[in-house]
Amino acid sequence: MKKKSLGINALLNSLQSLLNLIFPIVTFPYISRTLSVSGVGKYNFSNSIVSYFLLIATLGISTFAVREGAKLRNDRHAFSEFASRIFTISLISMLVSYVLLFLTLALFSRLHEYITATLIFSLQIVLTTIGTDWVYIIFEEYGYITTRNIIFKFLSIILLFVFIRHSGDYLNYAAITVFASAGSYLLNFFHTKKFCDLKINFNFNWKSYLAPILTIFVSTIAVKIYGSSDTTMLGLMKNNYVVGIYSVSTKIYTMVGALWSAILTVTIPRLAMLMGNKQYKKYHEILDQLINLLIILVIPALVGLIMLSKEIVLLIAGQQYLRSTSSLAILSLALIFSALNGVFYQCVLIPAKREKYAMWSTFVAAIVNIGLNFVMIPLISENGAAITTVLAEFTTMSLDLYYGWDILSSVFTSKQNIRNIVSVLISCFAIVVLCLIGKNFIENSILRIGFDVMSSVIVYTGLLLLLGNSVAKKFYSEFKERFSH
Repeated sequence: MKKKSLGINALLNSLQSLLNLIFPIVTFPYISRTLSVSGVGKYNFSNSIVSYFLLIATLGISTFAVREGAKLRNDRHAFSEFASRIFTISLISMLVSYVLLFLTLALFSRLHEYITATLIFSLQIVLTTIGTDWVYIIFEEYGYITTRNIIFKFLSIILLFVFIRHSGDYLNYAAITVFASAGSYLLNFFHTKKFCDLKINFNFNWKSYLAPILTIFVSTIAVKIYGSSDTTMLGLMKNNYVVGIYSVSTKIYTMVGALWSAILTVTIPRLAMLMGNKQYKKYHEILDQLINLLIILVIPALVGLIMLSKEIVLLIAGQQYLRSTSSLAILSLALIFSALNGVFYQCVLIPAKREKYAMWSTFVAAIVNIGLNFVMIPLISENGAAITTVLAEFTTMSLDLYYGWDILSSVFTSKQNIRNIVSVLISCFAIVVLCLIGKNFIENSILRIGFDVMSSVIVYTGLLLLLGNSVAKKFYSEFKERFSH
């Protein structure tokens, strides 16, 4: 297989994440103003219900497939055998998921109001299964993934403005969301023949596949629980209005977090391949660069998001969602914990085959999240849900750091990396000052956001260079060299 550039892959995946960021920025202001707050609440509650069954359908299959398949990608025959086994497991888990979903809808009368929206969202289950997106991640086909995403997002925007015209059109919104997020998986199914020959195959050692897959699944479902339980529990313990308010906070938080996961995602198959082939020196080099890059990008982003939470809510959702400001500011704190834990989990514990440890850390975090939700949601509603999410992310990050410390210690005990972190924290203080200046002297929200972002980027970058941050200096040198020729 031709070796692909991590930098180009990161750029392509960042472009895709930027597109995913722009899509809700373009559409959500229209949606939040066209649909009622209650309609947005029904949409999000139905989506949160299906997300659990989508999780059952996907198990831990993608994570396991990327870890094991990355080592086989240069041998078409071996990879085809492996991919066929993974695809067979996926089909079975999909059928189990649908059976459980239909039973749930039949047994719980509280969900009957949401049946139509839930069934629409459930189309994601079959589309995701046949989409085999893990094949494209293993082969680092980010050019194809990005192009596919652009086309379907563009078509979705057109459909959205055509079919969502009234406050009760949330079912149309659900259908368009499915088309935007999973419609392209139909193309994937027919395009996979370029990389492998898929077939249904029951004749293999199921235990060697299911044991690690189910272990990863327990971790994944625990993450999903503390990621989605907030919305579900708000819907059950409060009302659609509160879910609609909190959905704005989580939407913005997810949009910003997606940019960092784009950088992380492209390195996962490469790091899995390096560790699988025992190329430890190169593995540690890329891991060190990845963690430093996330720290230098995520911390200023969360500071800026906290300082501009009110303006961002007004810009994206409008005045009627202004109550989302406080829960967004609280959720922003979880960005750094979530980003770092993504590295610890996906790039350290999983390649090192320590999924059992990752399972326990996420299980503990889920218990913390759900337990505290029962206390915090009745007391302070959506702000309580946001606080429990922050605490859950911190818990799982801390435990995964502990379980992977023998691999990660060289990164966090390096004197240069410690200096880098200190320089980031000092430089972020300037962002706070600049945002306070904007707040006191600029009345227009859009102009204030523009001033705060532009001035913060310039001053933050300048301070990093002045304080000798090695990551900033490296990027500056490469930029200077590229444009000096």
